[in-house]
Amino acid sequence: MQNYQFSTTLLSSQENKLRFPCPAKLNLFLYINGKRPDGYHELQTLFQFLNFGDWLEIEIRQDDKIYLTPEIPNLNTEDNLVYRAAKLLQQKTACNLGANLHLDKILPMGAGIGGGSSNAATTLLALNHLWNTRLTIAQLAKLGLTLGADVPIFVHGHAAFAEGVGEQITYCDPPEKWYVVLKPNVAISTAAIFSDPNLTRNTAKKSLEQLLAQKYENDCEKVVINHYPEVEEILHRLLQYAPSRLTGTGACVFAEFNDEESAKVAFQAMPKQYFGFVTQGLNISPLHKMLTQLS
Repeated sequence: MQNYQFSTTLLSSQENKLRFPCPAKLNLFLYINGKRPDGYHELQTLFQFLNFGDWLEIEIRQDDKIYLTPEIPNLNTEDNLVYRAAKLLQQKTACNLGANLHLDKILPMGAGIGGGSSNAATTLLALNHLWNTRLTIAQLAKLGLTLGADVPIFVHGHAAFAEGVGEQITYCDPPEKWYVVLKPNVAISTAAIFSDPNLTRNTAKKSLEQLLAQKYENDCEKVVINHYPEVEEILHRLLQYAPSRLTGTGACVFAEFNDEESAKVAFQAMPKQYFGFVTQGLNISPLHKMLTQLS
């Protein structure tokens, strides 16, 4: 496991670098309530952070240059969400400082656990602190929304219930359970899942209190397993140990446990060809905990 054990000490007092966590997230439930005339779907979902994810290393520059390493195959640096977030904050605040950014990418792309969105949010929050640009959380979240729909969740840094098309956010504190998270070797198109005629689109809206009290489910799951037997296979294996379901539109699936040991036992029994990990859910983002210590 690579749970975050962060420290506010510099990585190197000579290089003046700091490492910031970019935590993954899960959609603990996801219900599709309808489709709007503009094509967007109305939904109700519950986000919780994980004590696992990528790391972003930052060294402040006294000029306005921004450099990002390493290069990602088939992705221009200028299109990387980390680089875009840094440039966006710099331009919006007229900041004359720069940064050397190094992304330690652990989360796989296309996993449905928020890797890219978390990277962007960490960039905005960390540089806002280090550059002393003094934007509020609300202002950073508004900037983040231009980079991706899930970026504001990571900027806010608190487990949240989202409604509408995801823009209506209510902080909440679901149980911080232990999870086994696995990713099958498939790439899932979110657009394809939401355009599938068999997707449930009429789940009745309920209050947060009602949703937290009932069994958690994901309306996208049936459609996804119809298209991707690999997802169904992993779910079948996990269900032998604990309640399990898809997160978002996938590709990751997860099982929830009341304790770490039970989660580890199940994880050891899973096929080794899949990316996966054991970790705990967190209602407060590890990034926000670190920024609080730095402040």
